[in-house]
Amino acid sequence: MLSAEQALVEYDFHRRTAHPDRLTRSKHRHYLGCAQRLLDWYAQGGGQTRQQLHRGVERICQTLADCPTRRIAAFCKLLDEVSVYASQSGGQAAKLRKRVFELAAPRHPLVQTADSLFASEERSVKHEIARQLGMTWEQIDAALFADVIEFQRLESFVGYPDPVTFLARYNVAQTQAALYRAYRLVVRSREDHKLILRYAKLARLMHAIRRLPDGSYQFNFDGPASALRLSTRYGVAMARFLPGLLSCRSWQATAQLVHRRGMHFRLDLSSEDGLSSPVEAAPEFDSQVEQQLWEAWQQGDQSGWQLGREQDILHSGQHVLTPDFTLWHPDGRRYLLEIVGYWTPEYLAAKDKSVRTFQESPLILAISKQLKFEPPPTSLPPLIFDRQLNPQQLVAYLEQLPSVSSPQPPS
Repeated sequence: MLSAEQALVEYDFHRRTAHPDRLTRSKHRHYLGCAQRLLDWYAQGGGQTRQQLHRGVERICQTLADCPTRRIAAFCKLLDEVSVYASQSGGQAAKLRKRVFELAAPRHPLVQTADSLFASEERSVKHEIARQLGMTWEQIDAALFADVIEFQRLESFVGYPDPVTFLARYNVAQTQAALYRAYRLVVRSREDHKLILRYAKLARLMHAIRRLPDGSYQFNFDGPASALRLSTRYGVAMARFLPGLLSCRSWQATAQLVHRRGMHFRLDLSSEDGLSSPVEAAPEFDSQVEQQLWEAWQQGDQSGWQLGREQDILHSGQHVLTPDFTLWHPDGRRYLLEIVGYWTPEYLAAKDKSVRTFQESPLILAISKQLKFEPPPTSLPPLIFDRQLNPQQLVAYLEQLPSVSSPQPPS
């Protein structure tokens, strides 16, 4: 991610809104050629120092009339993120410098061409030092300052597929940098609830969940200290959460930021903003059993029963369970379905703990016959299936349950 010094954010003091720097096709099309030159510069820059590469980036960007210093610094950082530089550990470079300087000191000063006053010619002295150290001078030169970040030399460049991807990564990085000053993030979603919570957990964000009247969910993300005082210490965690959120569908988000002057600003984001996530989109289904059930369900009428994917969330404090499916009938019956297929012992232990937390909910556990899994007590009997859970078996199970309306998930 970018540093705070590389962030370029415009603050509207009248509306109290924050707008991270963003390059658009309509306004910044001329940046595509520049971005390609930057990628070529790094691709052909093997052996050059980080300092030399950054100076080249500055020269290329100076051809643009609207490229501020922070934007150039951000480009350098994003190019470095996909580069591999040679480095020395264990003080090897410092030891080499000390030895080279010790050998060169008696011959000081060095000159390009020896004369009657200065007899130490630089080229011959370097050749003699290299001979004594058993290295070529090129090897010495490459390793002499390998512990100084500016003088580390480029070994390889992974790069970006194309200039569009590179500039899209810049847009996301600037939005992440704007979130460094965030102390609260509210996300409202209609889909991919489980993924949103998974990425928030990976970013170590705490959550509070509320079901809205239209069936969507609202997630309030912050951290433990936020409950005690106003704190932006979780801004970096929110920035880390952003790429995962961008890979999800149908959401709107609002972040509350604190400006360095102590003023509060709002940053609005949504899945329709056109920001491209560097995180690959998660597969639509967690398992083949889920996919087969979903596809088979669409093939015919299932006695009036409807099937929805991951529409409801069970939550208690920081404990969350997003059942795989929701089943409902026009007469008011409503159940949640969680499929337990073939998984690791660790997964089964976590599933057991999670289900026990919500054992009073209208939760159906569909368990593969192949598993040695003793289901935890729940309000409904488990549904055991063989290799595939088919709609007919599921509907038959549903029709045997008591004809009572199941309560809506907690809000």
